[in-house]
Amino acid sequence: KASGEEEEEEEGEEEAEGGEEKEKRKKKKRKKKKKKKKKGAGAAAAKGGGTPSKRAHGRLLGPDSFTDSYLLAGQTEPPSIPVSELFSGGSFPLGEIQEHPLESNAARMGSAEMRARERMQENLYDKIRHASEVHRQVRKYAQSIAKPGIKLTDMCAAIEDTNRRLVQEDGLTRGIGFPTGCSLNHVAAHYTPNPGDDTVLRYDDVMKIDFGTQIDGRIIDSAWTVAFNPRYDPLLTAVKDATNTGVKAIGIDVRLCDVGEAIQEVMESYEVELDGKTYPVKCIRNLNGHSIGPYQIHAGKSVPIVKGGDETKMEEDEIYAIETFGTTGRGYIVEDLECSHYMKNFHAPHVPLRLPRSKKLLSHINRTFGTLAFCRRWLERDDGGSAAVNGTDGTHRQEKYMGALKNLCDVGIVQAYPPLVDIKGCYTAQYEHTVVLRPTCKEVVSRGDDY
Repeated sequence: KASGEEEEEEEGEEEAEGGEEKEKRKKKKRKKKKKKKKKGAGAAAAKGGGTPSKRAHGRLLGPDSFTDSYLLAGQTEPPSIPVSELFSGGSFPLGEIQEHPLESNAARMGSAEMRARERMQENLYDKIRHASEVHRQVRKYAQSIAKPGIKLTDMCAAIEDTNRRLVQEDGLTRGIGFPTGCSLNHVAAHYTPNPGDDTVLRYDDVMKIDFGTQIDGRIIDSAWTVAFNPRYDPLLTAVKDATNTGVKAIGIDVRLCDVGEAIQEVMESYEVELDGKTYPVKCIRNLNGHSIGPYQIHAGKSVPIVKGGDETKMEEDEIYAIETFGTTGRGYIVEDLECSHYMKNFHAPHVPLRLPRSKKLLSHINRTFGTLAFCRRWLERDDGGSAAVNGTDGTHRQEKYMGALKNLCDVGIVQAYPPLVDIKGCYTAQYEHTVVLRPTCKEVVSRGDDY
């Protein structure tokens, strides 16, 4: 009798153990189903698309501007799909179309001959529009992360990594046009953080974000100003208005000096009140817009932003960066602070180099950047500035290079571009667009719903 009871107890224990195992198996199946669901959701997110809903932290961007507006093109949030996969060749969005000024250009829009000339350039326009769309999507992402408290080094790295991803960085064929400028307050241009710079963006800062995208050397150069405090609104409005005036004034056969006069008249009609004191908004008279050539950010012609400049005329098929700078300071900049921007001279002389480190650095610059601008942060990346060219194993990361870089600058092969500053305590702002002077019209290729 006792042994029978023991057998029943053992059978009961086995049944209980069997029941526990069944429960474990059921739980595992449930977990697998959950994982599959999560994977499915992730795949859907990677496809992109959706309804834009996020606003920028900065002020005075377009009333219909959302930082995630690229969702309408099928992009992800944050953006990760190369723009070439969102638009098939030849279907990249057109920029803003404007007529050329001057009576002599009145017949251009309807001219069959001019349209035939444009058809011959369609391949070029397509590359420019491709780079412009990359710039638009990258800057929308930048507007979503540019807020008080962010480290400028982290912000620039995020913008540049997104730029590389969306343009499908491929060395000199496709990539970043020049380092991300994020000049603050009295610094007007050419500042990007060097390694070890821990500067943090603050609520009362006025920051100019200026970056470029290039495809086959065709550089899109566009910039805007980020401010959070409404007291700077008149300054930003003045500069945006001046830039749009410059864009409207340029065209085939227009004299450069006439563009500068139109810009100055608009810019200096504004004033801004700061801490109870009224400041006139002045043009920074020794900063200019410029023509852009293949792999050449400054191609020879300068577009002044004050009257009395060069009487040279603009020509058909030229590409211009129209940028204006306004300030509450003296209206004149000088070079100051630690240099971060460098660029190999487009017409660099052949100089025999004696230092092995200089030869090595020049070889790296030629291979990775060519005549495009670069910065010290890029030299110290594991990929030395380009994963496509150098790989990411760290062997092309530049170390102890400052002496070699100085040597290349001293002999005239590389040019240093230090930060450009007005008087300390003042505030500067910038807006910039890239414009193509097509035979029938001008196309503001970098125009977006943000600025």
